[in-house]
Amino acid sequence: MSPATDDYDTPWKNAVMAYFREFMAFFFPRVHDAIDWRRDYSFLDQELAQVVRDARLGKRRIDKLVRVTGKDGDARLLYLHLEIQRAREKDFAERIFTYYYRLYDRFRCPIATLVVLADPSPSWRPDCFQCELFGCEAAIYFPTVKLLDFWPHLDRLLASNNAFALLTAAHLMTLRTRHEPRKRFESKAMLTSLMYARHWDPQRILDLFNVLDWMMKIPGDLQDQLAVRIDELNRSKEMPFENLMIRMAKDRARKEGLEEGREVGLQEGREVGLQEGREVGLQEGREVGLQEGREEGREEGRRAVVRKLLQLRFGPLSASAELRISHAKPEELNTWEDKILQAGSLEEVIGPIA
Repeated sequence: MSPATDDYDTPWKNAVMAYFREFMAFFFPRVHDAIDWRRDYSFLDQELAQVVRDARLGKRRIDKLVRVTGKDGDARLLYLHLEIQRAREKDFAERIFTYYYRLYDRFRCPIATLVVLADPSPSWRPDCFQCELFGCEAAIYFPTVKLLDFWPHLDRLLASNNAFALLTAAHLMTLRTRHEPRKRFESKAMLTSLMYARHWDPQRILDLFNVLDWMMKIPGDLQDQLAVRIDELNRSKEMPFENLMIRMAKDRARKEGLEEGREVGLQEGREVGLQEGREVGLQEGREVGLQEGREEGREEGRRAVVRKLLQLRFGPLSASAELRISHAKPEELNTWEDKILQAGSLEEVIGPIA
């Protein structure tokens, strides 16, 4: 049995948000050192989503916009656009350029675009986009980190206390064990043991294991074996919290419950919307009906007046004349009203009658 298709998007995104400072320290240490970490930072998801919608660039992979504060020597707001790209993309550099000028237009200040290339292709290394016409040139150059480049340094990754060193090792092992579930299981078990060995706090272990578990898919029988090993780790380390697999299952159940709640809420919202729509439609229908009824009533009243005047002027009306009057249009009624008093016969008013 082959493992399910690997999914890097959501786990990486969650990890970046939960351990942003470690992300910057591991992948972009120069930028990390320029940030005043005593001050709060903000993920600007709505602002970035608006830029993406405006740019009409289709589905994104993993990107984040973060507002931080520079250190005392440059104590100003700084905007970091983070992009984690897990697959080759033909127009990737152009998309980065488009994001940049959209973000610049939005905030009117320089944007630092920082790219992590998580794809499996060693030769794909986009780091700039340029365009030129008649001496007019525009360009963007952006720092990139290629995860594949860390493979020769796997021992250092496994020895590091940084969360993203461990996750980078997990990423590389996931790529190397594609279609090899037993090797992936052993790698996953080893990485889990490392988390316990570092005596990290329970929430950190749970957060990173959620990423690890999502990233490194293994068949159900091997997942059961992993649960046994984790249970042994819990007992041997006397960890002060319940079995990691149980905690993870509860966490997923909570997220699934939230998702199900959203779906139920959306469905109820649709039903309420439909009901309100029906009520609005009925009200508008009544108003339109009343309006049309008034107009038809006015026309019928004019026909009655014309009919009465014709009877008084020319005597009883034939069935054919009655039919002509009942189907007369407003403009015909206007003409007939003008002719009634001067006409010498009924035919001069309403025309030939069969």
